[in-house]
Amino acid sequence: MTNDLSKKRLARGLASLIGDMDQPLDVQEAPAPKADRMVPIELVSRNPNNPRRQFDEEDLQDLARSIAQHGIVQPIVVRPSGDDRYEIIAGERRWRAAQRAGLVDIPAIVRDVDDRTALELAIVENVQRSDLNPLDEAMGYGQLIEEHGYTQNDLGDIIGKSRSHVANSLRLLRLPEPVRDMLSSGALTAGHARAIASTSDPVRHAKHIVARGLSVRDAEKLAQKDGETAQGARPTPPQKDADTLALERMLSDNLGLRVTITHRDKGGQLKVDYRSLEQLDELCRLLQAVR
Repeated sequence: MTNDLSKKRLARGLASLIGDMDQPLDVQEAPAPKADRMVPIELVSRNPNNPRRQFDEEDLQDLARSIAQHGIVQPIVVRPSGDDRYEIIAGERRWRAAQRAGLVDIPAIVRDVDDRTALELAIVENVQRSDLNPLDEAMGYGQLIEEHGYTQNDLGDIIGKSRSHVANSLRLLRLPEPVRDMLSSGALTAGHARAIASTSDPVRHAKHIVARGLSVRDAEKLAQKDGETAQGARPTPPQKDADTLALERMLSDNLGLRVTITHRDKGGQLKVDYRSLEQLDELCRLLQAVR
């Protein structure tokens, strides 16, 4: 019940705060909303829970030049934070660029929301942007799950993405710090990172991928070879046919978990690996739903 109420409240909040706020500027049929007031820019602070940790310097400079010439078309969304100050809910990039452009005041829409709602809106507003760093996106999902009890299915419904997309994003949080740094910097893509996440030495493989400029498919082959090497002297299992491998990939993508299929005579075994109780609970829920 709590999750349902939270989802409904969040959906309403997005419609009223975010849905009309971050439309692309080139969509002329969507007029920019009007600001409630002009707020002194020095009285506005960033949201410390904003999942977006990195802002492209070149993009900020381009936006700052545009703001200096044309002003801010879309107001930022803020909430009161005491002592006549405000905290950003949506629009930190515009706020940063406005500072560089030398603006004294910034147009703002003020909404008085609690900490939880502000956090939810900040995360969802950012993960819906196509240019969000994949690791920051994963951290945003993790924050909503850990702090507010959302399931992967809830998040998929709210942000308009599949549950498997959410699950695959969360896998990135298990990567070693050096690999996460490469992912944040753009040296590795999310596809590369997911391919090597379960290998014996993700850091070594990540460095090899970057140095050689390998494709995601190459990274997958590298991970497969790593798995075969890790088996050591154990008997090599029979080579799986293409249909079985395709079925494993499809189930793994849909569940966001590693799935292996082993044929034995006329029967066989389907194995699903999970790494947390939350993943197990979600898997049980899915299995019960198909009864």
